Amino acid sequence: MVRAHVFITGQVQGVSFRYYTRQEALVLGLTGWVKNLPDGRVEAVFEGDKHKVNAMLAWCRQGTPSAAVTNVNLTWETPQKPTSFEINH
Repeated sequence: MVRAHVFITGQVQGVSFRYYTRQEALVLGLTGWVKNLPDGRVEAVFEGDKHKVNAMLAWCRQGTPSAAVTNVNLTWETPQKPTSFEINH
């Protein structure tokens, strides 16, 4: 199990990015959370099997059709074993 903490930059707010991120995380069986930041970025944490987390990171780099991701800043952290995937406010 791994934990990825990411900050996603670009046109990622106002385009349902959090909603679609949660949907993709659930499809992959990941836990964690996603939220908008006041500076326009999206912050997220993904936990699960390494190959599934890597698939989620690849998805984040592409984003949704209406998003324009310019950067994904990634930090690997110690897993904390959340039990669900939430959209935080």
